[in-house]
Amino acid sequence: MEKSSLRIHAYGTVDELNSVIGVALSHPISDKSAEILNEIQSQLFVLGADLATLQSKEVKIERIGKGDIEKLEKWIDELEEHLPPLKNFILPGGSPAGANIHQARTVCRRAERNTVALRQNDPISSETVIYLNRLSDLLFVLARFENKQAGEPETPWMPRK
Repeated sequence: MEKSSLRIHAYGTVDELNSVIGVALSHPISDKSAEILNEIQSQLFVLGADLATLQSKEVKIERIGKGDIEKLEKWIDELEEHLPPLKNFILPGGSPAGANIHQARTVCRRAERNTVALRQNDPISSETVIYLNRLSDLLFVLARFENKQAGEPETPWMPRK
């Protein structure tokens, strides 16, 4: 397989995402965020293997499924209970961990785009794309949560006049 293949771009970006999350975990971080991010890192290994392995009845590997997506949605709901509703767009940043989680969100969006491109050419499960979409939403909420835990205020984006 060529290094420029869509499949390698998809699972390579998932690997990059896992590394960015590792950087976020290297900073002081709340126990809740660390618990969630550690579990996500394990899920990302499953996702990477899922994307790297062709769909086949003969190949039996663990794959991302509906239960993984439901877990992400549960975490989003739990974290949002601790956050004020957004009234404006916010600028990414804040605490070191929060800023790295914002960066992870953008890498996750790229992984999602790469996976969508792969899916147009090769059969992959729809759960992989849904998982990445929900994960990027979770990472946004988690960055906000972590910044709140660290006492870092959100910076609203203000359009130029």
